[in-house]
Amino acid sequence: MYNLVIADDEYEIRHGLVNYFPWNEVGFEVIGQASNGMEALKLISEGNVDALLCDISMPMMTGIEVIKEIYLQQSDVMTVFLSGYQEFHYAQEAIKYGVKNYILKPTKFSELREAFTQIKKDLDQRIPHNAEPILVHRNIDGEDDPIIFKIKDYVKTNFKSASLEDAAQTVYMNPHYVSKYYKQKTNENFSDFVFQVKMEEAAILLKTMKYKAYEVSEMVGYSNAKNFTRAFRKYFGVSPKEYRLLN
Repeated sequence: MYNLVIADDEYEIRHGLVNYFPWNEVGFEVIGQASNGMEALKLISEGNVDALLCDISMPMMTGIEVIKEIYLQQSDVMTVFLSGYQEFHYAQEAIKYGVKNYILKPTKFSELREAFTQIKKDLDQRIPHNAEPILVHRNIDGEDDPIIFKIKDYVKTNFKSASLEDAAQTVYMNPHYVSKYYKQKTNENFSDFVFQVKMEEAAILLKTMKYKAYEVSEMVGYSNAKNFTRAFRKYFGVSPKEYRLLN
């Protein structure tokens, strides 16, 4: 199953999409709901989201702004837009930032099924994160670069709330440039490194047996313990509880 977040400020629509569409039949599990763009980005920042179904018109941050931020961070989250707007310039913006599909309201289940069947095929082509044994601190490329070293040091020190914007401030650069620079030097996305550090720190905390899993979840920046468990399993291939038993 791939992890999906649904973002729409209209509760009835969001509730209907979450509860009445057979997501499991097309290979997805809804792991989070957002009523605005800021909430959607927060869920994505937790590192275990594969796809986003996102309304365009939302408070605090529009769908266009959300997908622009995802694009700038070079995140591999696949997005489908859901909107009542039919003006073509929205579709142009969506295509510009890599949206995979654009569905007009009222939503037809057949269109949703078609869109997410294709997204699952695209996701299936990717190499899974846990296809080979995990090595702690396995991504060391670029650490001889002073900028990369400083960025990674910032993440290791502030992993609970680490963000691209704050990382960019530590090296006095534009976030968009930092994202591209980091990718070029390390061959990985900034968000993937943050995710890696969170998970490896969680593993260390779990080994001590001092903290409960939900406490570890909060300590590494996850407000939802279930999302933490899913993320941990995605990274290590086992749940936090199973990890403890094995270690």
